[in-house]
Formats: sequence, structure tokens, C-alpha cells
Amino acid sequence: MTENKGLYDPSFERDACGIGFVANIKGNKNHQTISDALTILENMEHRGACGCETNTGDGAGIMIQIPHEFFMMNYCI
Repeated sequence: MTENKGLYDPSFERDACGIGFVANIKGNKNHQTISDALTILENMEHRGACGCETNTGDGAGIMIQIPHEFFMMNYCI
């Protein structure tokens, strides 16, 4: 371990949980991309995806783009 330097303190070092990433390289939007992202999420066994701590929000999930038209269709009078 290195020594304390400025705001850095090596005693706070922890292993990273990792991530999964799915995208369509051509930018096509389809359900398969969402399905693949959910499959990755289901197969991650680290703390962030298993909900092992009952007193914290572990934060596992996926991020998707929601079209503006969806909100206009469903929320405007």
C-alpha cells in the first residue's frame, strides 16, 4: 500500500464490484438489447446485484433511454 497523500488514504481501498455493458453498435433500439442487459444483471453475483445487505440500496439495475414521445403520449392532457 502507498502512504497517505493529500486526501488519499489507502485504508479506504476496496475491491470494485464490476459492471456489465450491452449496446447495439449501430444504435438500433430493440428489445433484445434490454433482454441481454437483464441477463447480465441476473448473472452478476457481486454485492451490487445480489441485494445481500438488507439495510442498503445496493443499486443494481439497468439504464435505458426513454423517448420523449412516450411521456407526451402518456402524461399530457
